Amino acid sequence: MSLTRRDFGKLAMASVPGALLGESALTSAFAQSKPNSLIKGVQIGTITYSYRAMKDQSAEAVLKYVVDSGISAVELMGNHIEGFAGAPSMPRPSGGGPGGPGGPGGPGGRVPPTPEQIAAREKYMGDLKTWRLSQSMDKFKALRKMYNDAGVTIYATKLLAPNMSDEELEYVFSMSEALGANHTTLELSTDPAVLKRLGDWGVKKKVYVGYHTHLQGSMTAFDAAFAASPGNLANIDLGHYVAAGAGDPVAFLEKHHARICSFHLKDRKSKENGGANVPWGQGDTPIQRILQTVSKNKWKFPATIEMEYEVPATSDPVAEVKSCVEFCRRALA
Repeated sequence: MSLTRRDFGKLAMASVPGALLGESALTSAFAQSKPNSLIKGVQIGTITYSYRAMKDQSAEAVLKYVVDSGISAVELMGNHIEGFAGAPSMPRPSGGGPGGPGGPGGPGGRVPPTPEQIAAREKYMGDLKTWRLSQSMDKFKALRKMYNDAGVTIYATKLLAPNMSDEELEYVFSMSEALGANHTTLELSTDPAVLKRLGDWGVKKKVYVGYHTHLQGSMTAFDAAFAASPGNLANIDLGHYVAAGAGDPVAFLEKHHARICSFHLKDRKSKENGGANVPWGQGDTPIQRILQTVSKNKWKFPATIEMEYEVPATSDPVAEVKSCVEFCRRALA
């Protein structure tokens, strides 16, 4: 079916308020066929962090990156979500470069923030909290519709923080529900009180808490979280698992599959081989065996591509994520 310019205008009115979405972004999202990255029963997704090097970080632009990559499901980062809804922007630090924030002015390559920068950050966080607590869910429902209309499901959000107030937790879990996510992710905590509190919020809101791991991932890393609350699940990173020397990642899946909400997938060298993050097929992560195990057992948790290796100068993150999707197709053929 061909769509006229007027047809696109009607679609814009049906999907989200015109003030939230420009016609050009809508046209880009709808002008191509919907993606499908459900392969042999395995939902291949990506965390939108994979596109962090792309200049435009708006939710509309990220949707186009996702669709162009052939992805039909995502873990959506908080900056894309809240930017779409009109959240206040982080103040730009002054005095960058040598001797400025993040510059090479010290032994560790970073300069401590000035009192003015600390004050600006605190003001921003206060303004952001005030903004969050004033929001209805309408903008997030509009964001969900925009993604769903383009063929992309949002299965997870990444915005949760362990020190949030109850009011902020209500916002994060309600926002995740409005987006259609069944879990929200954050880094794995070791604080029993945090694990209990967040997990119980997950049970209450029926949007579960997925704890993410880096090199601390192991067969027993989630034991405390699992014991603290049935609302706590694992968002294990199996590439980091290999780089940490934690053992066979397939064994982790087989033991803990009932408590996994999604897992991150990347190719890394083993600890013995230096642990480098490399293009898929060049590392030691048993990607094919991982995906075939998920397919064989009909486990429904998504496999989330996290593209972290260095992008070649002749490519970009969209092309690299697309190549990862094709790797998954070959692995599951």
